[in-house]
Formats: sequence, C-alpha cells, structure tokens
Amino acid sequence: MRPPSDSVPPDPIESEVSEPGSRPAESVPAGSARPSGMSAQLVATGIFLSRIAGLVREGVFSNYFGAGGAADAFRAALRMPNVLQNLLGEGVLSASFIPVYSELLERGRKEDAGRVAGAIFALLAAVAGGLALIGLLLAPLLVRVFAYGFYEARFDDGRYALTVALVRIIFPMTGILVLSAWALGVLNSHRRFFVPYVAPVLWNAAMIATMLIFGERMEPVRLASALAWGALLGGALQFLIQVPFVVRVERSLRVRWDTRLEGVRTTVRNATPAIMGRGVVQLSGWLDLFLASFLAAGAVAVIGFAQTLYVLPISLFGMSVAAAELPELARERGQTGAVLRTRVNRGLEQISFFVVPSLIGYVLLGDVVVGALYERGRFDEYDTILVAMTLAAFSIGLVASTATRLFSSAFFALQDTKTPAKYAVVRVVLAAALGASLMVLLDRYELAPGKRLGPVGLALGAGTAAWVEWWLLRRSLKPRIGTVGTGRHALGRMFLAALLAGGVARAVEWWLPEMSPLITGVIVLPVYAVLYFAIASRLGLDQASLLLGRVLGRFRRRGG
Repeated sequence: MRPPSDSVPPDPIESEVSEPGSRPAESVPAGSARPSGMSAQLVATGIFLSRIAGLVREGVFSNYFGAGGAADAFRAALRMPNVLQNLLGEGVLSASFIPVYSELLERGRKEDAGRVAGAIFALLAAVAGGLALIGLLLAPLLVRVFAYGFYEARFDDGRYALTVALVRIIFPMTGILVLSAWALGVLNSHRRFFVPYVAPVLWNAAMIATMLIFGERMEPVRLASALAWGALLGGALQFLIQVPFVVRVERSLRVRWDTRLEGVRTTVRNATPAIMGRGVVQLSGWLDLFLASFLAAGAVAVIGFAQTLYVLPISLFGMSVAAAELPELARERGQTGAVLRTRVNRGLEQISFFVVPSLIGYVLLGDVVVGALYERGRFDEYDTILVAMTLAAFSIGLVASTATRLFSSAFFALQDTKTPAKYAVVRVVLAAALGASLMVLLDRYELAPGKRLGPVGLALGAGTAAWVEWWLLRRSLKPRIGTVGTGRHALGRMFLAALLAGGVARAVEWWLPEMSPLITGVIVLPVYAVLYFAIASRLGLDQASLLLGRVLGRFRRRGG
C-alpha cells in the first residue's frame, strides 16, 4: 500500500517563471534543453517550499487536533476526493498527456499542441466536474466504502457523521486540483519548473490561516468543518496562480471539446492503462484507510502524520528528478537505449544521494523528527513514539519507492503505461496481504491506553511490497534500455556516510539535557545533515563534493 503523494497537492506532484521579453519556451530548438539537473533543482525547490508549508500545516494540525477522532475524520475526508484527483491528475497526465504534448512541441507543431492542450482541458473539466457532483451526492456511501470501520462505530463516536459532512465540503476541490495538474503538465512540457510545484503553498497557507484564526475558538469537530472550507479555497488559489503562466507559454491554446484530434485520441488511449495503474495505487490507499478505520480512534491520524514525512523525500527527490526527466526522456524516445539508460542512471544517483540519508534518519532519529514537528498541544509523547515507529516501517521501502518514480517515467516516455500498471497490481495485492496480517498481529500490543501498534503493521506491508515493485520494473526495463541502477559502490558509501552521521547525531541527542522536542530537533538534525555531507564528501561521492563546493564558493564570494 503506497502512501498517497500528499497530494491534495500532495499525493503526490513546476514552473520556472519567464521574465518579460525572454524567448518563449516552445521556441527552444531540439537539443538545447535545459540540463536535467537544473530542471530537477527547480522542481525540487518548488516542491521543497510546498512541503515546508505542508510540514507547518501538519505542525499546526497536530497542535489543535492531536491524534484523535476529529483528526481521523478530516484525514479520511481529505483522502476520498484525493482518489479522484490522483486518478485524473498529475500521475495520469504524466503518463499520457505530457509525452504527446512535448513531442508536438519538439516537432514545432505549436498550433496542434495548443489545440490538444485545450481539448484535454475541456475533457478533464467535464469528467472531473461530473464525478465531483456524484461524490457530493453519494458522500454517505463513500464513507461506508472507504472507512467502514467509522460506520460500524457510528454509535460509539462521531467520526462517521463528521466525515460525511467534511466530504461534502471538500469534494468540489477535486475538480479544481485536476485542472491544476493539467496546468502543471503544460508548464512542465515547456520546461517551466517552479510555479506549478510551489503553487500548493497557497493550498497549505489557506489551511494554516484557517486553523490559526479559528483554532483557539473552536473545538476539534467544529474546527474540522472550518478547515474543510479553507482547503476548498486553497485548491482554487493553487489553480488560479498557474493560469497566467499557462497563457504566457501556450499562445495557441484553444479550449474546445474535440476528441477527433490525433493527439487527444493518443492521450486518451495512453490514459486508460495509466488510470488503471493509478486506480491500483488508489485501491492501495483505500485499503490502508479501510483497514485503519477498524483500529482504535487516532490510527488513521497516526498513519497520516507518518505519511506526511514519508512522502517528503519521495516528493523532493523522486518526483523532482522524475518530473524533470520525463519531458527529456520523451524527446529522446527515438535515441539508443544507451542514451536513455544514462539519463535514468544519472537520475537514480541524484535520487539515492538524498533518499538514503532520509531513510537512515527516519529509522535512527524518527522520534526526534516527529517530536520536533508534532509534539505540542493535543499531540503527546506516546503519539510521537507511535508515529515514529510507523514512519520507520514505511521507510523500509523509501529507496524503492523513489526509484520506481523514475522507472515509471522511463516507461511513460517509451509510451508504455501498461507495464507500470501491471506491477502496481502486484504491489497492492502483496501490500494488502502483508499489511492486514501484520496489522492484526501487532495490534495486540500497545504503548499506552488506546495507542496500539496496528498502524505499524500496515506500514511494514507497504514498505516490503515497494521493493517487489522496484525489482519487477527494473527487470522489465533491462531489455528495453539495459541494466539500470545507482551502482553498489556508490550506494554503499551513501549508506556508510548516513549510518556514521546518524550514530553521532543519536549520541548528541542522548548527551543533551532534557528540553523541548522542538529545540532538540533544531540541534540534532542539522548535526546529522552536516555530518552526512562531510563524510560523503570524504568518501568521494561527487554529489556531496559538488554541493559543498557550491556552498563554500558562495561564502568566499560573499567574504570577498
């Protein structure tokens, strides 16, 4: 069960602002593409800012809601429309629309590209609007299907009724965010890699403002309703900020219903297996929610808090590199397998350099991370321990989950959306079986009254299944472009650097006197990060040396 890409701008999932008078992106000739490393940095910067805003949102959320029933209801309500967004949004458009649209731009067929983009917009608007309306009308049924445990316990707590009310408020946001994903696809194809990925800052800001304004005046149940309205407003802001940039780069945009265009037919044809693949991912998320709804109140919230941190490196590093590489891989579809393999391997090395220390940090220092971000107000130390254990269990599959993002982009660029969908089914089936079994086994144990270990079992199933998907995708890529991978020696040095840095940081945490979790995190986590980069540089890892060189160069220039 793969955690959702924190998408409601998570899940999960970039546009560089053009200066007035600059050359239009579509006029960039073939072969003059912006280096993928720079594109990935722009994507990562946008995602980083949005994720920081998301972490602030989660910190405020934990303060006012803790890991209780109202938190469960809000997370469940947010998850349901997120299914539709992910089915029609960024993941499917990356698989179907971006390769077709980018190829038209590369061939200089600007008018055709604009017509295809406009027709896809009209199609998405109609489909998303219709389905969102159905969701509004069928909210009680949706809650029963997604979170039947809430329905079963409707006479014991108020989670069922509250979730139904929240779904009806939040669901219209779905269509808006699907259109936001379309704008991201257009801008990415024009090599604009900042605005679409930073736009979710507005979504987070609207929710943060709502909680800060009403949090002290309202109990969690009423505050959850206010927060749902804030999320709806934020979704509208996230889309609207991208519209001027889309209009600027796509001068040939014509919004009209036209399914006869060849590019539209190709997009729809490629979207069908992609939707099936995304549907499998959503089925995975639904199973997580469905199973967790039977656990003690707060379990859904615990999983949500852990997933927010888990998807951070996936979004920052896996998504950023995969998103930057997809248009370039699509443009090079006719090149030799060696060219594509080189791009994939370079991307994997970029991803691994940052994801390996994320994995080790979550396992060795998870309680420090969780405590610093969440432990305040209604969120207590037992919540910290349980979320940290769940996060560590998810993190078993962190390296695999980030790498499969890039593997999938390679298949999408080859206009093969069926293979990733097929292996997603295998992952979901395995994760469901393992997660359910481990959940039942571990839920017998508790840290404190009401704080049982069931969520840890679900996370362990997800982490294990991620590696099976990684192996299957990597094996299937080999006949197409050759063997892909980071390289054992480089990966070993990354793990060594992270383990040494983590051990020292843990020792520092033990040595510190008792203080607030936030202050502890502010001291310990920078120690870990600095030591990792320093050790990695001494071990000869190019990524570390380059980054340290840039930092030192900036200090020298300022000093001079």
